[in-house]
Amino acid sequence: MAGTARYVPNLEENNSMKLLQSIKTQRPTIMFILLVVCVWGFSEGCNRKTEPNARVDLTELRVLDNAFRSCQSDLQVTQQGEIIRILPDDTKGSQHQRFIVKLISGQTLLIAHNIDLAPRVIGVTTGEIITFHGEYEWNEKGGVIHWTHHDPDGRHEDGWLEYQGKKYQ
Repeated sequence: MAGTARYVPNLEENNSMKLLQSIKTQRPTIMFILLVVCVWGFSEGCNRKTEPNARVDLTELRVLDNAFRSCQSDLQVTQQGEIIRILPDDTKGSQHQRFIVKLISGQTLLIAHNIDLAPRVIGVTTGEIITFHGEYEWNEKGGVIHWTHHDPDGRHEDGWLEYQGKKYQ
């Protein structure tokens, strides 16, 4: 046919068209892979949040030492220590599981864990290490750590205890 030009795509356009056609036919597979990656990423983020033995940033020991020396209270801290003494539960008012820990600096702290709001730490034994996140309150014996539980009213930062790979909140 004279005067009628036939359009012939060049090599680059042809490859682009093949790629688009391939993507269209692969769309269900690609969407499935993206969904799996998203679900996996979301679940990994959730697991990291509460995973026992996950690395936590500990409060520097000098911060706790300074708080003790300056009679400072209301300080949110994360640290770990050796359980050196187990005390009877405090049953006046809210019930608290109590034990004393010794930090590597030598400072001792009373852990007062509210067992009306959080589960009791099972199997607490002297000589074992416990990690805690709670509020430091000054006292003449080294200090008290409380708020080692969730706040049901959401007005205070949640605390926790981690012992033998299990988190108590």
